[in-house]
Amino acid sequence: MIYMDHAATTQMTPAVIQAMLLCMEDVWYNPSSLYMPAQRAAEMLRNARSHIAACINASPEEIIFTSGGSEADNQAILSAAQAGSKAGKRHIVSTAIEHHAVLHTLEKLEQEGYAVELLDVHSNGIVSAAQVERAIRKDTCLVTVMYANNEIGSIQPISEIGAVCREKGVIFHTDAVQAAGHLPIDVKAQNIDFLSLSAHKFHGPKGIGVLYARSGIPVTSVIKGGDQERGQRAGTENVPAVVGMAAALEESCSHMAEDTRKLTILRDQLIAGLSQIPHSVLNGDLKNRLPGNVNFSFEGVEGESLVLLLDQRGICASTGSACTSQSLSPSHVLLAIGRSDEMAASALRLSLDMDNTQADVDEVLRTVPELVKELRGKRTVKVWGNK
Repeated sequence: MIYMDHAATTQMTPAVIQAMLLCMEDVWYNPSSLYMPAQRAAEMLRNARSHIAACINASPEEIIFTSGGSEADNQAILSAAQAGSKAGKRHIVSTAIEHHAVLHTLEKLEQEGYAVELLDVHSNGIVSAAQVERAIRKDTCLVTVMYANNEIGSIQPISEIGAVCREKGVIFHTDAVQAAGHLPIDVKAQNIDFLSLSAHKFHGPKGIGVLYARSGIPVTSVIKGGDQERGQRAGTENVPAVVGMAAALEESCSHMAEDTRKLTILRDQLIAGLSQIPHSVLNGDLKNRLPGNVNFSFEGVEGESLVLLLDQRGICASTGSACTSQSLSPSHVLLAIGRSDEMAASALRLSLDMDNTQADVDEVLRTVPELVKELRGKRTVKVWGNK
């Protein structure tokens, strides 16, 4: 089997599994209890918090454990909105290509009277800091722009946007779920106030994530209950998952440069090869994209049919975000960069990681052109250049 859907989820590494097993077998106590065995669990929680903070240049007290990226996105946005409302500021700036965890939260706030402005992106899927600066008003309480897009891989100018927001005194949140463990993150240097990440995108367990909240920024708890996470997120901490997440992030960050070099070579080979298919188009920026992301549209082909045929050949891929795989609507990201409904529905996303090999890429480049030709032969839909 060739697995090229790492943007959807990644396999836990042996080091992560071993770290979690230690907790589940020996340190399974409630970290909030006062007796000695439980305090061992509390210590592991503190150590994990410190390690995660170090990976993004944060302080341990700025790390809040969540159930994943979606919860972290929700908490960041709702926290900024509530703080803004208290100050008479109810305008929010974002982009049209955000993850639905962000977009649906913004829709909820719109229903509550907030003004939400979704910026258009360029055809390469990137928004400029100048666009953000022009959109900021006196009543803007939040700018939320994802670090890297989960479908087309385009990387946003986070440092420049962060600098604009800091100068304007506006809270800046970035959904870094696809970036963490794959791209360098420095929340201080990049002027990030809130940042979301999810462990299963960088070889950690599912169901655990982080909200980074810069010290001094008010945080609203969206889950009511006990006083865990310094009163910012109720619920007994999932110590094994937290420890696994810390191990995964440290491991990913420690060999990020090496991974990036290898994946960029394989990615560019895929892009060059798939570009040779007639009537194909790359979605997202050619170079300023995640090292392992490739996304193409093939006119006259249904992306879902292509993915199913690839599965029969032992190749795991996707049409786009796994979070919307059950939706019949075209990708909002592809529509936002100017693709037609038909072209958006013809997309194939291939996302690589370090377990992919040159042989995997060669096999994909043999198989995809063959299947695209086969699918086009079964349809009467015209493709570019047909008379």
